[in-house]
Amino acid sequence: MAASPFSIMAEHELARFTAAAQEFAASGRVPATPRLAATVALMRPDGAVFLMRRSMGMVFGGRWAFPGGSADMLDAADPGVCYDPDAESSTARRAAVREVAEETGLDLDPAKLIPWSRWVTPLFEPRRFDTYFFVGLLTTATELDVVNGEADATGWFDPADAVARFGAGELPMLPPTVITLQELAEVGTPDGVLAAAAGRSPRSPILPTLP
Repeated sequence: MAASPFSIMAEHELARFTAAAQEFAASGRVPATPRLAATVALMRPDGAVFLMRRSMGMVFGGRWAFPGGSADMLDAADPGVCYDPDAESSTARRAAVREVAEETGLDLDPAKLIPWSRWVTPLFEPRRFDTYFFVGLLTTATELDVVNGEADATGWFDPADAVARFGAGELPMLPPTVITLQELAEVGTPDGVLAAAAGRSPRSPILPTLP
């Protein structure tokens, strides 16, 4: 059996999640319906990826994450060109392109976004998301220095270094972000991403459970 994604969390973080899960189980509440969302791991030719630290007033404030956010009505209504086998995946792709443009000013070609994974927020969380993760391979060493209302710090990171700094308590992140960085560190390069993507099941939802 695969290890729980929560097993990578710091002890105090795991304790918080465990308490929330126990409270939810005892309450008998119906799980919140996940909201469709999308996020993009932007990767430069040297393998570095772009991360943003969410502002404290935002959802997941204080944590480092890839650019992204919730899908909206326009994402769903825009027929566009279909790159995916179903409407929801296509909506998520359009949301990914829009969110990256809004947060970084970078206009991505939707056809070149690589589906990577799909994470669903655990049942016990009051605010839940069904998030499609994409990888966006950049052809140049693009410099993005975006600090806006949604992020108070940004930067390009070697994936393995970012994971190590997470483990040292320097870069707070949620498990899906850390695991994606671990996977990108393993493949190493844009060519490695392309090769690895062929063997993945990016639309199969991952619903984390506690260890």
